[in-house]
Amino acid sequence: MATNFKPTTPGRRHMSDPSFAEVTKFSPEKNLTVILKKNAGRNSYGKITVRHRGGGNKQKYRIIDFKRNTLGAAAKVIGIEYDPNRTAYIALIEYEDGKRSYIVAPDGLKDGDVIYSGAESDIKVGNTLPIANIPVGTFIHNIELYPGKGAQLVRSAGVAAQLMAKENGMAQVRLPSGEVRLVRLDCKATIGQVGNIQHENVKLGKAGKTRHKGIRPHVRGSVMNPCDHPHGGGEGRAPIGRPAPVTPWGKPTNGYKTRNKKARTNKFIVKSRNGK
Repeated sequence: MATNFKPTTPGRRHMSDPSFAEVTKFSPEKNLTVILKKNAGRNSYGKITVRHRGGGNKQKYRIIDFKRNTLGAAAKVIGIEYDPNRTAYIALIEYEDGKRSYIVAPDGLKDGDVIYSGAESDIKVGNTLPIANIPVGTFIHNIELYPGKGAQLVRSAGVAAQLMAKENGMAQVRLPSGEVRLVRLDCKATIGQVGNIQHENVKLGKAGKTRHKGIRPHVRGSVMNPCDHPHGGGEGRAPIGRPAPVTPWGKPTNGYKTRNKKARTNKFIVKSRNGK
């Protein structure tokens, strides 16, 4: 459940925070963190390539083990932590030889639980197996697209994919977007749903929280001058004078299709997320 607040200020009135009920460890593992340099939306030449970025709280990046290559060894969950770099919580695990690593914490994983990685692992929340060894109908996350590359799909808070079918060395996986995609059977996936399910109910409540995230204010094009934006100029509240809103550089604001119709990976998409 998200935590609501008494309306002591206008910003507090609609604010809600995560309850952090799953979190049991409140300081990161020093050996598994690296300094995260802020670029404020600028490229290597110092030019702004992404607008409205800058400021924000300092963060250290937590090194997450998306490959889970320590096969057959028991790993005990030491604690569940908050990670400022992602919506999901992360779990600190320790192997029998004392090695520690972070993984994305699935829903229901608790301190003291023992998890495994490998083809012989049980179908249990937190265990990682090749898709070939996972029963059809199971909910999974942290899915690889290329064997050994590490998980690339289904890593956000509260999401899960479902294994729909297996045939001819490929598995059909229904992703959270509704897309049904073919994935090789020798790719690995983790059992269960990603934790922090209540993330979608969190409301920031005030502009300052957005600034803490490193996002600066956005100004409407219609209040600019014509030299600054295609929507600018005119007396009073003028229509934009175009079929659809555009960016300062004339591109469609809401985006346009960029996927190549002849993309090599089109053959792996059984059903598009748009239902086509």
